Amino acid sequence: MSTHLHPDLRYVLGLSAEERIAFMDQPRWIGYPLANRIIEAMRGLMEKPSRPRMPNLLIVGESNNGKTTIVQRLSKLHGQGYVNEDADPVKPVIVTQSPPSADEKGLYIAILESFWAPYRPTDPVSKLRYQVIHQLRACHTRLLIIDEFHSLLTGGAVKQRETMNAIKLLCNELMLPIVGVGTRDAVRVLHSDPQHASRFDVVTLPAWTLTEDFQKLLAGFEKTLPLKQVSQLHKPELAFSLHAVSGGNLGDLHRLLIECANEAILSGKERIDGDIIQSKAWLRPTRGIREVTL
Repeated sequence: MSTHLHPDLRYVLGLSAEERIAFMDQPRWIGYPLANRIIEAMRGLMEKPSRPRMPNLLIVGESNNGKTTIVQRLSKLHGQGYVNEDADPVKPVIVTQSPPSADEKGLYIAILESFWAPYRPTDPVSKLRYQVIHQLRACHTRLLIIDEFHSLLTGGAVKQRETMNAIKLLCNELMLPIVGVGTRDAVRVLHSDPQHASRFDVVTLPAWTLTEDFQKLLAGFEKTLPLKQVSQLHKPELAFSLHAVSGGNLGDLHRLLIECANEAILSGKERIDGDIIQSKAWLRPTRGIREVTL
């Protein structure tokens, strides 16, 4: 009866309805080919021999489409800190948030925050830069990831150039590959200087189209939903409805499936059908404010 659920998760069916609903709110990785290729590309950057001009990567896609989740997966698989044989702390991957606007000092502070390193915000930029370089070198960091990269568009042209030059300096000084993550607007950041554009390969995480790959994704999702009956989400009719409501946005699809699964549990159906999906049409992505009734 429970063969539709991943073997490691079948025990969840023995929990109460409330516990199963709470279980679905826990973060869970659903792999798919493009995400796995991006993770492999980042892992490959970590293993590149050090050289003066290291390759960099920019991952772009619409908001809530799984970019940050991919970065977190890479960090979990290949970025866990440890102490090496020389008793040095090693942090192979550092993930930091771009400052809210282009600002060299803000970038250095964000990186130091990611290390949980002490610093004084009143210190001059030169001292903070030295701290960042020392910290990245001392912890043998092999990959620096800057999320919300498109935020660097905010601010004047001078600030943008200063911040991008700071990123270039870190890459050159430490011979360290850098990955930027952001919306499609992040590509415009690279256009501020041809030198920056030539240093980054750009990979796009597109919205999902209604293809066989989307159906395989739904089949993967179904293996993590603690429902007692088979839904067969990958079947054409349900796949079409799920795509129509989610718009092919991975984050919206995930939320939609959780809402549908909650309804399936509370109603006693224990499976997701077309009626449940259509009852959640209010989750359809919109550029405006989406009001809900609680």
